[in-house]
Amino acid sequence: MRDKQVKNFLIVMCALAAAVSTAVFFINTVCGALCFALSAVLVTAFIINEKERYAQIQKLNDYLSHVCSGDYSLDITDNEEGEYSLLKNNIYKVVVMLQASNEALKNDKTALADFLADISHQLKTPLTSIMVMTDIIKDELNGQRRAEFLEVVQNQLERIKWLIATILKISRLDAGTVEFSNTSFALSDMLEECLKPFLITADIKNIKIVTDIQNFNLCADKNWTAEAVQNIIKNCLEHTGSGGEIKIESVASSVYNKLIISDNGCGIAKKDLPHIFERFYHGENSSDDSVGIGLALSKDILSKQNAVIEVQSECGKGTCFTVKFYKSVI
Repeated sequence: MRDKQVKNFLIVMCALAAAVSTAVFFINTVCGALCFALSAVLVTAFIINEKERYAQIQKLNDYLSHVCSGDYSLDITDNEEGEYSLLKNNIYKVVVMLQASNEALKNDKTALADFLADISHQLKTPLTSIMVMTDIIKDELNGQRRAEFLEVVQNQLERIKWLIATILKISRLDAGTVEFSNTSFALSDMLEECLKPFLITADIKNIKIVTDIQNFNLCADKNWTAEAVQNIIKNCLEHTGSGGEIKIESVASSVYNKLIISDNGCGIAKKDLPHIFERFYHGENSSDDSVGIGLALSKDILSKQNAVIEVQSECGKGTCFTVKFYKSVI
C-alpha cells in the first residue's frame, strides 16, 4: 500500500473494527467473535480489491512507459464496464492521437529535408552559371561579348529572385500566416493585369493569346488569385512553341465560376499528369528553365480559397487547365 491516504484509511478502519468487536465481545462472546470475523473478511476484501486496482494501474503505467519508448500497442479487447476500462480507452485514444501526430511530424521533417534539398539544387544551377560567367567576364575584352555574358548573369539573377520569392510565398502558405481577403472583383480586370507581364514574351515567341470571357465577379483575394493564374499562363507559354496559341475562356454557373486556360503546345506526358502539381517535379516535356513550383503554388493558393484546379493534356496537342471557383452556400 504505497498510497498514504489508502494506508491511513485502512488503519482507521482496522482500529474501528477492533474497537467495535471488543465492545461487542464484552456484551456477548459469540457476537463479538462474529463481529471480529466479519471485520476481518471486510478488511481482507478491501486489501485484495486495492491490490487488484494497483495491479491494473501498474499495467497502465507500464504501457505508458512502453509508449515513451515508441511501442504504441495496447490490447483493449478485454475491456469491461467500469472506471478502469473507461480510463484505459481514453488513454488509448490519446496515445493514438499522439502516434498520428508523431507520424505527421516525421513526415513533415522528411518533406522539409526534401524541400531544402530541392531548393539547394535549384539555386545551385544559376549560381554556378553566374560564377562561370563572372570569371569569363573578368578576362573578356570584347565589349559585345561582355554585354552578352552580363545579360546571361542578369537572367540568372532574375531566376534566383523569382525562385526565392515563390519559395517564401509557399512557406507562408504552409505556415498558415497568409490572411486571404474576400473581396469582389471583375474577372476581366484581373485577367488584364495577369496578361500584362507576358505580352512581350508572347509577341517575341509569336504566340497568339485569345480571350473569350464571360465576365463575372469573383469573391476572393485578387492579388493571390492573380498570382495563381499567372503561374498557369506562364506554364502554358513555356510549353507552347512559335506560332502557337493560348486561349482563355470563362463560364459562369449556379454552382461555380469556371476559368479555362488552354494551349496547343507540346502537352504533358500521361505518366506526368498526376504529378504536375507536386513541388519541384520535372516532367518529360519540362523546359530547361522550369523550376517546378509555379503550378504547386497555384494549387495551394486556389485550394485555400474554395477553388480547385484540374488539368487535361495530350502529348503533341496541348494542355487545358480548368479552375473552378465554387460559390459559397448560405
